[in-house]
Amino acid sequence: MKYFFDRAKIFVQGGNGGNGCISFRREKFVPKGGPDGGNGGDGGNVILEASENLFTLRSYHLRSNFKAKDGENGKGKNRNGKKGEDVIIKVPRGTIVYEGEKIIGELLEDGERIIVARGGKGGRGNAAFATSRNQTPRIAEEGEEGEKKWIRLELKLIADVGIVGFPNAGKSTLLSLVSNAHPKIASYPFTTLEPNLGVCMYNMKKITFADIPGIIEDAHFGKGLGLEFLKHIERTRILLFLLDASWNVKEQYKTLKSEIRNYNAAILKKERIIAINKIDLVQERDELEKMKFDAPKILISCKERENIDELIKIIYEIMEEE
Repeated sequence: MKYFFDRAKIFVQGGNGGNGCISFRREKFVPKGGPDGGNGGDGGNVILEASENLFTLRSYHLRSNFKAKDGENGKGKNRNGKKGEDVIIKVPRGTIVYEGEKIIGELLEDGERIIVARGGKGGRGNAAFATSRNQTPRIAEEGEEGEKKWIRLELKLIADVGIVGFPNAGKSTLLSLVSNAHPKIASYPFTTLEPNLGVCMYNMKKITFADIPGIIEDAHFGKGLGLEFLKHIERTRILLFLLDASWNVKEQYKTLKSEIRNYNAAILKKERIIAINKIDLVQERDELEKMKFDAPKILISCKERENIDELIKIIYEIMEEE
């Protein structure tokens, strides 16, 4: 069963514009009142807004239809109708918005907004049609219909650090140690069926971690969790390769890089850190210390909490240099 919702399809409809009003002044001692029909109000818009407090599109599997309020009709005495109320749909940062196959927007920053369905324009009342030749117009416009369409939402998580590794490398445990996240952990592969996010504060700086579910060989072909989650490392700033010290770390690193390269080679241009976990289980610690990689390396033990603070410090220093 898939618990993480990173795609959704929703129907959005802007509010209809209010109708213009046909009205004439009817005042005591004013025998020939002129037109005083007000304009209809514009319909409300449907707006998507990015929120850093959301991490999934699950809500839009439960509700998929959104309509903004209609504008009010115009009234006599030159009173215009009120604009219809907008509908604000909050989505996670990193949401891409599609209409058909066309991208119509991306929401990357907290509070960023895009209008996905505009409200209809309100119709003009008869006061707007008065001229020197036609001082008593008996026409008014109907309000326009609001836009309506199906749109598709796709989420690519935004995080400072993406933790990548094979199943059971200890990613969920590491995330729980460095942040306030509490991912579910068990002792068999593919426990993590969804990316987990956690936040760490270091030197008054917020560092966001994403635990990307375990990658296996040929993941870029869709094996295992495959493409479902490889895409979530695209928007991380730093890649943290978490390797298991109890088996061939060089081979793990080579395979992980190969899967990422085959999915999107540009991802490997990001800053990288290599953390070799479970050093409490091995005798050949000296051999691991001597190993050379193409990125900074640190030996850690999530079980014993060894070098976890040093790892956070390295991440912080890399972020400060950017």
